[in-house]
Amino acid sequence: MTPHIEAGRGDYAETVLLPGDPERALWMAETFLEAPRCVNRRRGALGFTGLFRGKPVSIQATGIGVSSFLIYAHELLDYHGVKTLIRTGTCGALVENVALRSVVISSAVQAEGPISGQVFGLYQPAGPDRALHALALQRAAELGIACSAGLTVSSDIFHHPAGRARFDEPRARGAVAVDMETSALYRICAHFGARALSLLTVVDHIATDEQTDYSERQALFTDMARLALEVAAD
Repeated sequence: MTPHIEAGRGDYAETVLLPGDPERALWMAETFLEAPRCVNRRRGALGFTGLFRGKPVSIQATGIGVSSFLIYAHELLDYHGVKTLIRTGTCGALVENVALRSVVISSAVQAEGPISGQVFGLYQPAGPDRALHALALQRAAELGIACSAGLTVSSDIFHHPAGRARFDEPRARGAVAVDMETSALYRICAHFGARALSLLTVVDHIATDEQTDYSERQALFTDMARLALEVAAD
């Protein structure tokens, strides 16, 4: 056991999908995994391990923001021997040609500023595992999943006093979406020599003021979950 995960060694597969929301972790496990078993309930951060196309895959909720994310990612990589982390999260679109409810594949990340997590150099440029990124693009095309690939920005502040104006600079640099954890994912995986990929579903649109309703959130994640699992099972 680790301070925040009650699972024992061997309870997690080498590839772990990382939604933020425990309810999404439960929904993904029950919807997509064969014979899922709960391996973590501590603090309500649900974790599951099962099979997808005969390959062991785990799903672990991480909570919101860099600080919470790093606790779970660090313990999975350092204590549980996980080799690949795939974020299955949400994001806000920054440009009009990225559609609401579509999937964004983060090809690189820019962080907003040194709010937390500096210990792993999280505010330096970072990116995904190239093979995983290429595979995600390939599988998305094969499955007919609407997606965009590009630079994303990570912010550790949700309710920011500067409002949407804070995204003018990253948008000018080509950022297509914003989330709260991808910078942490890419940098901590680089630190541990693990593979990383961030897949994000667009739940609100900063450029157009559109947003999804929370009631549709689980069904909304079907494409992202399918794509993540296809990549995990390759």
